[in-house]
Amino acid sequence: MQDLNDMVTFARVVEAKSFSEAARRMHASKSRVSKAIAKLERSLGARLLNRSTRGLSLTEVGAAFYEHCARIVEEAEQAEQVVSHLHAEPRGVLKVTASVAFGTLHVAPALPEFLARHPELRIDMTISDRVVDLVEEGYDLGVRITREPGLNLVARKLAPVRRVICATPGYFKRRGVPKNPADLAGHNCLHYTAFGGPSEWRLRGPQKEFAVPVAGSLRINDDEALSQAVLGGLGVALLPTFIIGKELQAGRLQAVLADYVPLEQHVYAVHLPNVHLPPKIRAFVDFLRARFGPEPYWDRPDAARARR
Repeated sequence: MQDLNDMVTFARVVEAKSFSEAARRMHASKSRVSKAIAKLERSLGARLLNRSTRGLSLTEVGAAFYEHCARIVEEAEQAEQVVSHLHAEPRGVLKVTASVAFGTLHVAPALPEFLARHPELRIDMTISDRVVDLVEEGYDLGVRITREPGLNLVARKLAPVRRVICATPGYFKRRGVPKNPADLAGHNCLHYTAFGGPSEWRLRGPQKEFAVPVAGSLRINDDEALSQAVLGGLGVALLPTFIIGKELQAGRLQAVLADYVPLEQHVYAVHLPNVHLPPKIRAFVDFLRARFGPEPYWDRPDAARARR
C-alpha cells in the first residue's frame, strides 16, 4: 500500500514537470520531494520518471501510475471541499433542549429569524424543565436557567435572570407599597414552589443574603401561572423579569424593594466540549447571545416605547 502523501507528491511533480517547481507549489523542500519519489520507486520496484538535462518524462509504468494518482488526488480535493463546505455553513439538524418558560417565551420566537439566516439548517427542539443528559439523549445544545451549569460541559452565558417583587398598581393602592422586607408580612405573598423547601424568599441585605418568611392564599409550581394570578390582582410575588418584562414596561405590574432582590441565576447555552465545534452550534449560540445579552430586551425600559 503506497503512502498517499507520496502519491500526491508524485502527481504534483508530473504536473509541474519539475522537482523544484513542485516543491515551490507544495511549500516543501526540493530534497523532501525527491525523497518521496525515490521512496515510491523503491516500493514499486520500478522507475517512474526519466531524468535528463532536458527535464522529466514519464516511463510507461510512471504514466499508468500517474493516472491512478491523479484520480486519488482529485477525489481527495473533492472530499476536502465537502468538509470545508460543511464546516463553513451551518447545516443539518440542530437538536436543542430548553426550559419551558424561557424556551416558549424567548427561544421559540427567535427561531424564524435564525432559520431564515441559515436555510440549510433544521431545528429539533424539546421544551422541558427536566435536566437532560446531552450525551445519552443525543442533544447538541441545552438552554438552561441555573446557578451552576454543570461539570464537563461548556457553558456560555446568554442573559441574566433577574427577579422582582411585584404586584399590580391596583393591589398596591389597596394594600400599600412595602418599604422594607419586614412589610411583606402584611401582604398576600404568592409563592413559587417548584424548588421545594419552606415558604420564604431569599433577599439581599447590606452584608449577606437572608430569608424572609412569606404566606399567602396561593402556592403554585409554575412561574407563568403565578404571573397570571399576580396580574389578576391577587397578591405579591417574586417573579423572573423574562416572564413579566412586558407587563413591567407597560405599567401593568409594579416592582418594589428592588435593592433587596439578588441576581440569582443566568440563562446558559451548554454543549459538550469539542475542539472543532460544529458551525450549527456556534451559530446558534452566537445568535442567542447577540439577541439577549447582559441587558436583555425584557429588562430595558425603552423596549416598550420601541414596540409602540
